[in-house]
Amino acid sequence: MGKTEAVRFALRSTGDALLAACLAPACACCHRVLASPLDGPVCTRCWEEARIADGRYDGTLRQLIHALKYEGRRSLSRPLANLLEERHRAALEDARCVVPVPLFAWRRLQRGFNQATDLAAHLRRPVVHALWRVRPTVSQTGLTASERRRNVHGAFRLSPMLSSAKRARFISDAVVVLVDDVMTTGATSSACVDVLMRAGAREVRVIMLARA
Repeated sequence: MGKTEAVRFALRSTGDALLAACLAPACACCHRVLASPLDGPVCTRCWEEARIADGRYDGTLRQLIHALKYEGRRSLSRPLANLLEERHRAALEDARCVVPVPLFAWRRLQRGFNQATDLAAHLRRPVVHALWRVRPTVSQTGLTASERRRNVHGAFRLSPMLSSAKRARFISDAVVVLVDDVMTTGATSSACVDVLMRAGAREVRVIMLARA
């Protein structure tokens, strides 16, 4: 370790120690005091548990998604996007753009952000808001597969704010990656894929953090 690296390490270690001692920030998942808060809001053990979850929507990974989505812990979006990219590297490799699954405008206003957009922003691909959610839908939780399909039928369309130039550049005859946080039966993603394919996409790949 060179002199510069040693100084940086010492400063970072001191910063971690001061934050841990003065503020005692807790892990967003297990709620234990973070030993290295400058590394982010989740402890090393919880991240490892999330990585080995293999996309199952339970345990640590579910807690992390809930912390992002319902507790507004938006600092989780970058490390979760890194996990998403790690798991779906092949799907992203030749993609022309990534398209986040949209929220209905009122829900987006209530939450203050769209978690799919936050994830997409860190995937190192152009983010294109190609989809528009034209009506609210009830929560998919607890619905049967057929009820989920009916729930989202006609709920999405091509965004009126998508210019013809952007459509030609990023959608037409392109590989497009649809981004969401959780997939259950796939009804929502299927509805979005249909819209993008009708808009001229050559192929639409769906990636998500977890699958229920």
